[in-house]
Amino acid sequence: MTSPVIRVGVIGAGFVGSALVELLNDRSRNDALLDAATATIEVVGVGVRDTSKPRGSISKDLLTTDAAGLASRKDLDILVELAGGIEPARSYVEAALKNGVSVVTANKALMADCGTELARLASENNCDLFYEAAVGGAVPIIRALRTSLAGERINRVMGIVNGTTNFILSKMTSEGSDYGVVLKEAQALGYAEADPTADVEGFDAAAKVQVLSSLAFGTEMKSTEISREGISGIRSVDVDFAKNAGYVIKLVGVAERHGAHGLSRRVHPALIHNSHPLASVNGAMNAVFVEGVNSGPLMWLGQGAGGGPTATAVLGDVLDAARNRVDKRHQVPFSVDPEIKDIDAGDTSSIFYISVDVKDEPGVLAAVAGVFGKNNVSIRSMEQHGVSNEARISFMTHDALAKNVQATISDLAKLSSVDSIGNCIRVIEGVK
Repeated sequence: MTSPVIRVGVIGAGFVGSALVELLNDRSRNDALLDAATATIEVVGVGVRDTSKPRGSISKDLLTTDAAGLASRKDLDILVELAGGIEPARSYVEAALKNGVSVVTANKALMADCGTELARLASENNCDLFYEAAVGGAVPIIRALRTSLAGERINRVMGIVNGTTNFILSKMTSEGSDYGVVLKEAQALGYAEADPTADVEGFDAAAKVQVLSSLAFGTEMKSTEISREGISGIRSVDVDFAKNAGYVIKLVGVAERHGAHGLSRRVHPALIHNSHPLASVNGAMNAVFVEGVNSGPLMWLGQGAGGGPTATAVLGDVLDAARNRVDKRHQVPFSVDPEIKDIDAGDTSSIFYISVDVKDEPGVLAAVAGVFGKNNVSIRSMEQHGVSNEARISFMTHDALAKNVQATISDLAKLSSVDSIGNCIRVIEGVK
């Protein structure tokens, strides 16, 4: 019996696109791909900016600079969008969906900006929109939230979802190096872009929090600002304090319930206790930690970037979309919970690490402690280290409201005995 043929177009032939086409054309995997897709997959076009560039094993006959034309082909079954960015990627995806063509994308920026709208468009036209590789590369967290945990009430999703920042912070921890030194090393190794802003200031992680929260809590994927702090201000003294206290510093993306309908979504550095599973996630690895009412704590760990790992996630989506085409069905879009409301990050509570540089003179500690008390922030522990005529005081608070901690920082800065405020970083304890 002849198997049906599913025609696939790919836009983008960088590391991920080239690896994907190679996987789809791997003759040694013919039987496995046929079994998984219940069809023969045929790549019919690859959209690129420059057809003269070498594209690995991709046949030149497949290359085209007319990506818009490829996306609009009537004979296409699946479009794989790997161009990145919002436009023209959005136009390509919309054109395909309006033609009833299923779409697979790894574009977290696009999904975070208008994913809900695109999912509705896919459903209206009886086709699929899959985006496993948009978060965590090869880590299958989207599929897990969409299927295995679809009926679970999730309380918190927290992850290390940016390999660049995790590489930098891991190196600072293991080698004691300063941020600037490790950033240059990350750029030389290809882990960080020439302009690393999107990664180190948390924009990339914030987009991924948008995507994760839509599946975990029913929020819309649309252009919504998420509370965000980057890692460029992390100092080696902060890393040393964390290490000596039994913690490591990581950039985390968090989405968690507060009360019946409140949701806090944020990206920030955190001191994570060594006993927490996320503390051992090093290098460019990604991990997502999920806490459900019935399932308890769960974690997914894996390669968060790179051509091969990301292409495997894209391939899984292509095979899912192919099966659905053969069966003449499509994925039902995720539901949106209209009662879920974002709460301000200042109304969330945490333990905090705070570092303050003060003049080394009598009465300073009492004045500083008085500011903490005035703002209802209780001190759990304190360390003081002399630096010439100054002293650095590092505090760990008890659980405190973030807005009270910020008020404390503001009032401390007004004290004549305080030379500078170092860092104020949330603390995440181990799993109970």
